[in-house]
Amino acid sequence: MRRVLRPLPAVLLLLALIGIWELYVDLKGQTFSLILASPHQVAKSLFTDRSLLWSSFLVTAREVLLGILVATVIGTAGAVGIHFSPTLRRATYPLMVASQAVPVPVFAPVLAFWLGFGILPKLVVVAIVSFFSIVVTLTAGLDAVDPDLIKLMRTFDASRLRTFRHVEFPSALPSLFAGAKIAVAVSVIGAVFAEWTGSNSGLGYVILVSGPQLLAARGVAATVILSLFAVALFAGLALLERFALPWAYRSAEVPA
Repeated sequence: MRRVLRPLPAVLLLLALIGIWELYVDLKGQTFSLILASPHQVAKSLFTDRSLLWSSFLVTAREVLLGILVATVIGTAGAVGIHFSPTLRRATYPLMVASQAVPVPVFAPVLAFWLGFGILPKLVVVAIVSFFSIVVTLTAGLDAVDPDLIKLMRTFDASRLRTFRHVEFPSALPSLFAGAKIAVAVSVIGAVFAEWTGSNSGLGYVILVSGPQLLAARGVAATVILSLFAVALFAGLALLERFALPWAYRSAEVPA
């Protein structure tokens, strides 16, 4: 029964926010709804524009999923390299931090100029936006491995690589999942910015052209789909983590 009621507060809060949103737009009048559509107008657009929104979603979803995959590979490799080499940490870590301080609209047009207007520059943007959280959390997880476990492996004359494979990396996997869950949220934003700078398809493009066309409901509907997609990716990763790392949840589920 507790599991059934657990999402209830979130559902009630969401319904309350939607109600406030609807009331606010209604009080502002018809003209304001051209700027911010009401929830019932967004729901109508989700139905009437479903074909356009679905085809656009498939484009953006492909960019996000492939971009996250690239970010995970690069982020994992970067964290492992930093963990093994203090020199590499000192050399690359400041650059990684700096890469996150550069606004996406600054480098996205440059990537489009270099790589064309296909999917490749979008993947690069999503990967740049997403990889940093994976690097930071996985590096922290590797640094936080119990030193007694490492000492135990040394008593068995285990090599550095074997210690990493059997102790350090498995212990840091929860941190990798934590970083990936952050990455899936920001990757959607990266895909939208990438589509704004050089694309004629995708949900980001739908949002971009909806404003000048006074189709606020369609733009908000695309935003709702992006939000639901990010939530679904986050929930999917959380479920995958629970199945892949049952030992990480075992202690929390033991009754007191």
